[in-house]
Amino acid sequence: MATTTEVEGPPPPPAKRGLLRYNSPLAQVSLLGLICFCCPGMFNALSGLGGGGQVDASTADNANTALYAFFAVFGVLGGAAHNLLGPRVTLMLGALTYPLYAGSFLFYNHHPHKQAFPVTAGALLGAGAGFLWAAQGAVMTSYPPPNRRGTYISLFWCLFNLGGVLGGLLPFSFNYNSGDDPKNVNDSTYIAFMAFMLVGAGLTVLVLPPARIVRDDGTKATRVTFSSPATEGVEILKLFANWKMLLVLPAAWASNFFYTYQFNNVNGGLFTLRTKGLNNVFYWGAQMIGSAGIGYFLDFGFASRRKRGLVGVVAVAVLGTAIWGGGLANQLKYRTVPLLHPIDFKDGHRYAGPFLLYFSYGLLDAMFQSLIYWIIGALANDSQILSRYVGFYKGVQSAGAAVAWQVDKQHTPLISQLIVNWGLMTISYPLLVLLVFLAVKDEDYSVSSVEEDGKEKDSKLSAPTSFH
Repeated sequence: MATTTEVEGPPPPPAKRGLLRYNSPLAQVSLLGLICFCCPGMFNALSGLGGGGQVDASTADNANTALYAFFAVFGVLGGAAHNLLGPRVTLMLGALTYPLYAGSFLFYNHHPHKQAFPVTAGALLGAGAGFLWAAQGAVMTSYPPPNRRGTYISLFWCLFNLGGVLGGLLPFSFNYNSGDDPKNVNDSTYIAFMAFMLVGAGLTVLVLPPARIVRDDGTKATRVTFSSPATEGVEILKLFANWKMLLVLPAAWASNFFYTYQFNNVNGGLFTLRTKGLNNVFYWGAQMIGSAGIGYFLDFGFASRRKRGLVGVVAVAVLGTAIWGGGLANQLKYRTVPLLHPIDFKDGHRYAGPFLLYFSYGLLDAMFQSLIYWIIGALANDSQILSRYVGFYKGVQSAGAAVAWQVDKQHTPLISQLIVNWGLMTISYPLLVLLVFLAVKDEDYSVSSVEEDGKEKDSKLSAPTSFH
């Protein structure tokens, strides 16, 4: 494959400051957070009800299997799509698939024997989510200054999960008088989710091209180079032999695997309908707390970036072991779901323990995933490389989730599901420690640098150009 020489761009513009500057990394990451607040944030709230809001979770299991199977493929391809189309178009294509998915369950509420629409919508959402999250990862890891990457990740995570918090209030309020008997959520819940998702899709038109993003010190946030389908195909294949990505792989597989168990068999199986919505308010609220805490530590905990990463992994490992241990203690109390007498938030002591556990699951999820994003962001500064890394991460993550939904569909014993989830996360911790020790350096690199090993220089790419 022919290579071309990189062309030097113009000197950086004078330093520009101001919190409200639209072309700043802060503004664009915040906008990205609002888009994800409306789209995947609301999707998370819907999924968190267990069974997509349906009493029988089999349709949601099949829809989510299709979703994550397609997500696994398009997550990996999403990095290439971002490099070819730019973030605005990639995000828009992804965001438009979310309201279709929510609408399919509105349809299913009235046609419970027609499962094809939700499953097809799940597959389309898998493709769209692969695009959206690859673009999100490239923006979130490449735009921020390297020494504030953790803070920006936590800012995004808080805005994104605010969608889950509000999304949890919707079924809680719309189904407050539903009583204790298990039943599907009402039409108003699905319609409200669709409305937010459509707003999120509309917000994507406000995303700026990467060439226009300028940090407060006046430097460009990332180099913008033209890529080709052939180049992207080769680079995607290389990811599967990249030792850094192989060390990330177990963590990526584990990072969404536990959702099926937590949503269907903890929140979906133990609580009344209105309480499920209330629990999600606190589950996603816990994610905001967890992300903010780990993000602050990863930026300011120690002078050494490598030491911050190592201690961060150890802290998440200790907390994760304690939380999954609590989950085991809770799981030993019941064998099947849903419970004959579901737990309501007014049940006092009976509610307190399972509620605290579900809250802790949300806390751990955000800390674990924010840590992984921070580590990936520390491996490179170039947005094209990072978009491929994040695409690989999301692809593997989604492949694991696809398997998890079918594991639940096969009525695998709940204790077995818990042990597998706990084991997968435990396996990932020492591999993340090894990755941080070998690949995360203390020095910060300028935007004109390439990966720290110096072997992936972008001589394969032609002169800089802007995305449209």
